[in-house]
Amino acid sequence: MDVLREALVWLNDPLNWTGRDGVVDLVRTHLLVTLLAVLLGAAIALPLGLWLGHRGRGATVGVVVSNTTRALPTLALLTILASSGFFGSTATVLACAVFAVPPILANTVTGLGGVDPAVREAAVGTGLSSAQRLWQVEVPLAVPLVAAGVRTAVVQVIATVPLAALVGGQSLGTIVVEGFGVQRYGQVVAGGVLVAGLCLLVEGLLALAQTALTPRGLRERAAAGRTRRRVLRPAG
Repeated sequence: MDVLREALVWLNDPLNWTGRDGVVDLVRTHLLVTLLAVLLGAAIALPLGLWLGHRGRGATVGVVVSNTTRALPTLALLTILASSGFFGSTATVLACAVFAVPPILANTVTGLGGVDPAVREAAVGTGLSSAQRLWQVEVPLAVPLVAAGVRTAVVQVIATVPLAALVGGQSLGTIVVEGFGVQRYGQVVAGGVLVAGLCLLVEGLLALAQTALTPRGLRERAAAGRTRRRVLRPAG
């Protein structure tokens, strides 16, 4: 209870929120590093995912290879980058970009691969070129899954960025590391609460964005499917 009380006191101290290295400043840096890491991961995963999903061949291999990166310990990767001369935010962006690739790549491939073959055949029948079928038919139908992949990647990266503090980077993890350094465990808990709160906030905002990006027809079909399942579900 003493630790929780200390955490509340720390969070309610205005001096911890303002100025250089205050919570507001660290949140800004945390989000910037997250944005750069996700953009870098998306720059790799999206083109590759679109290519694999559109071709319909080699998709399984691509996803399996990307998912092997999940087995890489984040701290180990950060240490390797730091020993190679990459410190602070640079090391964190590179390391987190590696972990942003799998969900984006997997969902992009799955989204395009899940397009109804009859829809593809109809697009071919109308004379659309391969590129036109990709951008006018397949991508719009795959948007919900692609957006879900980006959403997952963003939340994962936000939760991973605090490790930046271990290689000299700035983030909300700085609060946690400094708390351990001076044995103020209330500050450690406060830092953890801030990271968790930021994850939940961003998750909620991205969920709204995902809904907005989903074509209206797909939203209505999904809603109809949920209604049908509730009607068919046996009572009791």
